[in-house]
This record gives sequence, C-alpha cells and structure tokens, in this order.
Amino acid sequence: MKKILIFVFLMALCHSSFAQKTYIINNETFELKTEVEGDLDLLWNTIDGDFRYFVQNNAGDIQELKNTKNSESNDYLEEYKTVLNAQTGNAISTDNVNLTLSSLKEFFETYNASKNIDYEVSERVKLQSRISGFAGLTNNPFVKIENVDNKSTPFFGFEFEILEANKMPRHAGFFSLRHALEHKDFEYSQTQLALGYRFRFVNQSTFNIYANVKFATYTFSKTFDQSSSDFDVPFIFGLGSDIKIGENSFITLAYNELFAIFIESSVFPIDFAVGYKMKL
Repeated sequence: MKKILIFVFLMALCHSSFAQKTYIINNETFELKTEVEGDLDLLWNTIDGDFRYFVQNNAGDIQELKNTKNSESNDYLEEYKTVLNAQTGNAISTDNVNLTLSSLKEFFETYNASKNIDYEVSERVKLQSRISGFAGLTNNPFVKIENVDNKSTPFFGFEFEILEANKMPRHAGFFSLRHALEHKDFEYSQTQLALGYRFRFVNQSTFNIYANVKFATYTFSKTFDQSSSDFDVPFIFGLGSDIKIGENSFITLAYNELFAIFIESSVFPIDFAVGYKMKL
C-alpha cells in the first residue's frame, strides 16, 4: 500500500494536469482538453485509445478533424485539411500539416497570430542531450534469482539523457546501459538496457534532486553457467542529484533502485552510484 501511495504521489509531481470540458458533438458527449485558444480553438483527447482532434470557431461550432483510410485504394482521404481550409478561408497552407497534436498546434497558432497581432505563439520546445558515466555498488534487488546472503557487487555504466533546452529543465527521458559484476559468493551477473523518465522536483541553478522511473528494461544475465535474457516493464523508482561543477558538467549521485511496482525484492535494496555528466 505504501508503494502505491508513493507511486501516485510521484506521478502527481511528474505530470501537469489538463483542464477538461464536456462537449456535445453530433449527439455524442466528449471530455476534451483545450490545446490552443484563439479565433480557432484546438480541442483534443485520447478516446478509446485513439487520438481525436476537433476545431472550434468563434461561433462555437465544432467539427472533428479526421483522416479516414480508403478501404479500396488504401489512400488517406485527409478530410481534416478540407475542414481547416474551410475554417481559415485557405489563408494558411495545409500542405504540410499532419494529424498530430504538435503539427496541428503549430497550424492553429500560426492562423490565430495572423488574425490578431497581440496573439502570443507558444515557444517551440527545443531539446538538449547529456551523457554520463557512473559506477557504484548493488545487491541486485530486483532480479529473478534470490540473493540469499545479500551480497553486493560493483556495477558501472553509461546514460544518455534528453531534456528541454532551457537553463533549468525539469523533465527528461533517459536510456541507460549498465553491467553488474559477479560476486564470488553470488554467481550472478547482468547487463541491462533501460528506458526511463526523470522529474527534477528540486531544481536550482547549482544542483537538482530528481525522481526517476525505469519503465522498460531488457536484461542479459548469467547465473552459474546459465545465460538468459528478459524484457520487463518493472517501474523501478529511484532518486538522484546532479551537482554542477562547471558550465557544462555535473557530478551525479544516485540511489537507482529504491522500490519497484511490479517486481518484489527479497533483500533491502542497495543500489548507489556516483558519476560524471556533461552536456553534448
């Protein structure tokens, strides 16, 4: 129960909530988010696993933006372009507009700015990347073989991080590669690839503290003389900190594997690392 509460708390920190309103469109009721407001509003939501997009004009009329596939020719009909052309009077070209949130948002904001000189176009998200090397100690808490004597072994690895290109970004995605060595009294070693998400909940100019989650892992392991590989979606949570030591470099401290949602640990998790990170 504690893990679930912590999980919910972290997710609340990591994700901004979007206000939703109820709309009745063609006798159907939809809960939609407003992505763009102006002379034309862009409304959307994920409904039954599909992304649905709608345009609303100043009169309050709402039309869905569709891209139906012709069953005979397998061509997409691009009805959404016809709707946008009609709503804008062909004022803005739809040739390069895709039925995606980012592409539609850019189109709507461009049109709204052309109708109102005071309209503020949102800043386009730019990305930066960082690479780090690290080493530490682990007792392999979330593996499928029991570490009866709670033996700890060294590990080392590398991480590639993608984040917003601003001075103090909060959100980041990362890809990591790490290898844990075999202990003489615990004949287990592993090499793991992982994808994850990171949120900096303390974010200062000289240091930050973050929570991260590894939501997908692919692990190559060797137990005694047996080798195996496994793909998991474990949701392993950890904490860490980047401490700035130069214009483009950081010392990192991490407690990588604090608890997992979908994997139980037979030992109290020990997984500490120290590393060096730099901007690319």
